[in-house]
Order: sequence, then C-alpha cells, then structure tokens
Amino acid sequence: MKSMVSDMQCRGKITQISRDILTRGILITLSLTEVSEQELQTVSSLDDLMVEMKKYRAKRSLDANAYYWKLVTMIADKNHVTNNFQHNMMLREYGQVDHFDSKLVQIMLPDTKEAENKALESETVHLKPTDHTMVGADGIVYRSYILLKGSSEYDTKEMSRLIDGTVSEAKDLGIETLPPAELQAMKERWGV
Repeated sequence: MKSMVSDMQCRGKITQISRDILTRGILITLSLTEVSEQELQTVSSLDDLMVEMKKYRAKRSLDANAYYWKLVTMIADKNHVTNNFQHNMMLREYGQVDHFDSKLVQIMLPDTKEAENKALESETVHLKPTDHTMVGADGIVYRSYILLKGSSEYDTKEMSRLIDGTVSEAKDLGIETLPPAELQAMKERWGV
C-alpha cells in the first residue's frame, strides 16, 4: 500500500555539491529552514523523491495587495474608468514583463481602438502595446503587444514598485495616501 505524502515546500540553501565516484550521481547537501520534525521524518523515510528547486522569492503580503487595490479603485473612480482598466494601466506603467522559457511573449492584435479597449478591460491577460506595427496578409494593420505578469505573481520588490507608482499616481490626482512613514513601515513588514 502506498503512503500518501503531501507536497512539502521549504526554503533553504545548497551548502555542497559533489559527484559520487561509485554511481557518478550528483550529491547535493541542503540546509533547510522552516521544516518540522514530522516533515523531516516523513521525507527521510521515502525511497524515491521528486525534487524541484528554484530561486526563492519573497511573496508580497496580502496587506500590500489590499492597499494596492484600494488605491486602484479610488484612481479608477476619479478617472471614470473600470478597476480592470486602471489596473492594466498601472501594470503597463509600473509592472513586470512576463517571460516564457526566458523569452518575451508577444502577440499581434488589430491596431484598433476596440482591440486596445478590450486589452485594457481584460481581467486575466495583461498586455502592453509596443511601437511595432505591421500589415497582415489580410490587409489589416496589427500592433505587437507584450505579455505582462499579473500582480498576483509579484514578489515583494515588484509589488513595492507597483505600489510606489500607484501612490504617485494617486497623489497626482489629489487622492489621500498613507503617510510616507506608515507606507515605509508597511514595506518593512513586506521585507523590502
């Protein structure tokens, strides 16, 4: 009977890498943090593991997300646009480009006001227009757009940049924001 083990995620550092001379396999020594005794015992009792390692990035806090959306809502109200529209404008100005296999993702959309408005109202796909246009085989002019990361994927540094830009936009519109000292204290809680 197979034992059911839930996925274990933990943070750590590689402390040593070597090659086993007998098996020619790679030996990796890890120093892990935030691992309970029970998790350690469960994992050490397994014969075969699936291991995934990736660079650690601190997650942005829920407080950061809530504050960001509060500002987006106030800016959207002031600009008489939807929250999605304003969110996409913020991502275009202060957001992060997304990559697939370390490459930019670009798509071509008709170079029309309707296509641009649809991109700005999108809730799940975030696109930034480029200056590059071309005429398709169908005779229609297309504009290249770059895929942006959704803010839910941001680490603390990326979220901090997005919030700083959003705070600046809010101030320009006369919207009250957190005092600088309080904003700085919030950022310190995020680990920025």
